[in-house]
Amino acid sequence: MPAPEALLAWLATPALLTVALVLSGPWRLSDSPLPRSLVRELERRQQDLSRLEAAADAGARAGAFPRRRAPLAAADLLGCSALKEVTSVSFVGSGITKRVLRATLPSSGEEIALKSVHWAGNDVSRCVQRYGHPGGCYRLAAYKLLQEAVLMQSLDHPGIVKLRGRCYDRSSAPEMKVVTMLELGTPLEMINLLQTPWEERFKICLDLVELLYYLANSPLGSIVLLDFQTRQFVMVNGSLKVTDLDDVSTKEPSCQLDHDCTLEFPTKRFSLRCGMHKRCEGINEKKNLFNAYRYFFTYLLPHTAPLVLQPLLKDILNATGNLRFGANETLRAFQKVLHLYKSGLYLQKKTTYLKDYVALKGFQSRDAEDYKCWPSYHHLGCMLSVHNPEEAASICSSHPQCQHFIITPRRTWTGRPLALFQSNFSDLIPEGNMVVYIKRSAFSGSL
Repeated sequence: MPAPEALLAWLATPALLTVALVLSGPWRLSDSPLPRSLVRELERRQQDLSRLEAAADAGARAGAFPRRRAPLAAADLLGCSALKEVTSVSFVGSGITKRVLRATLPSSGEEIALKSVHWAGNDVSRCVQRYGHPGGCYRLAAYKLLQEAVLMQSLDHPGIVKLRGRCYDRSSAPEMKVVTMLELGTPLEMINLLQTPWEERFKICLDLVELLYYLANSPLGSIVLLDFQTRQFVMVNGSLKVTDLDDVSTKEPSCQLDHDCTLEFPTKRFSLRCGMHKRCEGINEKKNLFNAYRYFFTYLLPHTAPLVLQPLLKDILNATGNLRFGANETLRAFQKVLHLYKSGLYLQKKTTYLKDYVALKGFQSRDAEDYKCWPSYHHLGCMLSVHNPEEAASICSSHPQCQHFIITPRRTWTGRPLALFQSNFSDLIPEGNMVVYIKRSAFSGSL
């Protein structure tokens, strides 16, 4: 079977490409009957799916879903006919269960992601080795996509990618053709994230905490992400979203003793309590939180944070790393840090630096390369988020190269302005309405 890249070169029209890459498998389906053990496994998957659909319907009827986040009606979703119209189809990637394509809806120009069963993935390959029936194994894997679609249709949270449509073809037996159409995001690149400003990294962690709080208290019960990896998340318009819900559980394990409620990770092991209803209550929430700690918080949260906030961030790391906090406590801790940061209460006001600067109105700066600082919002120079001119003055005073700074009109997601720090006076243009703050020691003869 040709690789996806080769198929892209071979197939000319978008419709052919979509059908070939999304709705077809690499084999000729066998007419042989399904093995009995595979039939039982398929029946279990169908029962799980039916229970999930029933829970979603019951929650909607009971008003468990707030009106502004009501489950999407089937009429609002794209169907199989949309697959024949998409353009600019290209291969994005593949994993254990799924392969993903990028496509464009001609009616709106919106780019979407198309998910289908990955016929060469480990899920199908292992199943074929065990049962010897490609069609039945394809169907087994397709149930994961169906479950994911039900969850995405029911759970409308900013931290979950939006379901745009679904194509469900039951007519081909024994295989089951399923394609889901989703909001398209950008994969996370952890190395790149480590080089971004702390405020942006904090937002990613905060987005994740808000999502985990929602999953712990969802209308369908406490939901655990069983395959919690950074690759399960994407960035959409600057916000973190989970894009894979095909491998989750809405049930907490049953138990008889506390010994039955054990969470094991490569480096740590936790024993939780068996609840009065003989369930390991809170285990889904705790598993999500510890994975957030080891995959996100450890790397993104503490580095280059404001000094006064670092003890609070360290406490969050310790509390989630030792499972001392639940989702509610973790969210409150993040909200406290956010409040201190946005309000400027974290600033140490012992020294006034602004008195060492002369403020001149009516300037702007040309977009030219100057000295760089890390981590900067501008690749040509030093641009940092500040609370006010006083904080900018303290930063400029700490940079030997800095001779002046400008508070730009640009704002970060917290509403804080971005300040541009420069050493070269020739980059200043005497026009516009911005204020330039020049060190008094450098003011004489500079203009």
